[in-house]
Amino acid sequence: MVAIGYLFAGLFFLGGCVFVMSSLLAANVVNRLFLKPRSTKNKTTTYESGETPIGSAWVQYPLAFYIFALLFVAFDVDIVFILSWAVIFRQLSWFGFIEILFFIIVLSLGLVYAWRKGVVKWI
Repeated sequence: MVAIGYLFAGLFFLGGCVFVMSSLLAANVVNRLFLKPRSTKNKTTTYESGETPIGSAWVQYPLAFYIFALLFVAFDVDIVFILSWAVIFRQLSWFGFIEILFFIIVLSLGLVYAWRKGVVKWI
């Protein structure tokens, strides 16, 4: 009974892969056979808000920006867990309270660690 579920999931996955690959192949064939590439100077320039680009597009950002963004995503997802816990709080009783308390302590330790490493300082 469970194997049939896996079979259907595998077939849907395989069908999705075949659909994506055939769509990409068809688009590539149509572009090569029927459309002629018309490359102009304006088409090859970088476009951003109608402004003429100045300098190179390859700019290195400090690693702290990426780590700060990952911290934001991690805490944003954790809020979803805390809100869903709050919805069923009465059903969980003391065990649920101790569990979420441990969860918040671990989050706080992670934030303190990031703070001590200087990640949460923007610049």
